[in-house]
Amino acid sequence: MRLVDLLHRWTGAVIGLLLAVMGLSGALLAHKDLWVAAPGARDAQVQDTAALATAVERIMADPATRPRSILFATESFGLDRLSFGGQAGAYALQDGTIVARWSSKWDRPELWLFDLHHHLFSGDSGAAVLGVAALFGLGFVVTGVILWWPLRRSFEFRVLPRNGSRFAILRHHRDWGALLTPILALVLVTGALMVFRPLTNVVFGPGTEAQIKTALAAPKGPKADLAADPDWGAMLRTARRLYPDAEVRSLALPRGDSGLIALRLRQPGEWLPNGRTLVWFAADTGRLVEARDAQKMPVRVRAYGALYPLHSGKVGGLAYRLVVTLAGVGLMLFGSLTVWTFWFRRKARPRRRPQVAEAPAE
Repeated sequence: MRLVDLLHRWTGAVIGLLLAVMGLSGALLAHKDLWVAAPGARDAQVQDTAALATAVERIMADPATRPRSILFATESFGLDRLSFGGQAGAYALQDGTIVARWSSKWDRPELWLFDLHHHLFSGDSGAAVLGVAALFGLGFVVTGVILWWPLRRSFEFRVLPRNGSRFAILRHHRDWGALLTPILALVLVTGALMVFRPLTNVVFGPGTEAQIKTALAAPKGPKADLAADPDWGAMLRTARRLYPDAEVRSLALPRGDSGLIALRLRQPGEWLPNGRTLVWFAADTGRLVEARDAQKMPVRVRAYGALYPLHSGKVGGLAYRLVVTLAGVGLMLFGSLTVWTFWFRRKARPRRRPQVAEAPAE
């Protein structure tokens, strides 16, 4: 037990601040749609096919300023998000009117906060560091429960530590850690699986990673240049005819050697915020190349698609979002207070009482 205690305390002291940053940023991102400030952010969502077509035609009218992709408004956020080359982007009203632009992620707090939480501002290498931190965090959960179990009868529910003493902070850490064990385990496991896809072979069974890769890969379409004036409305109408109850979530222009325009839709019952139902069109003619129904994908692929909404609180409404927020705040408190108590708030050594020389006997 002593070895478990040493392992738990020392690893927490080393990466506690990283977990604290991840917890706080994740809690803020769970409510991003409520605090992002831009004209039209609170507008009602528009999903009428004709209105969508009009907006897309307006946004895509000039080839010189055409974005690479459009992420359409949601029920909780009333603006379309446009992505250009590099870090440049814009917000547009749902009629296609641009209301905000940026040339760097540092121009928008929601963008750099997202990059911090997902990549530590370091791309794939930062994501790998976060994946390792999530695995360590899962280890903290397991070892924390082992250490708490013999002391479970002394459990005390307190929102904050009784005082600032090291003992009170450690007791609060222990009891709240036990209380939040299920949701902490969930957000840490889902985070690690999204970073390290090969781990899906362990959780969902052998061959899962290959099955996911095959299911999500774009078809091999014709290598064609984008037409000067694509018929965006026809593409949207085709997608709606195939999936009449689906929500149109995004439109992406061809990338790299691909000659395909991709429309992404979200059908009823899909947990993923942007859905996984995909429709591809030839970039030069607008011809339908392939449609892929997310609800007909293999079970393990659909399970993988549930990881992000479970991790980020994008399913279950406000109630589950608050649960995820509690997990994030818990990580923030555990990580920061662990570092504080380990490195700075050490137990004071008792002072030695001065010895008084005895008076000589007369």
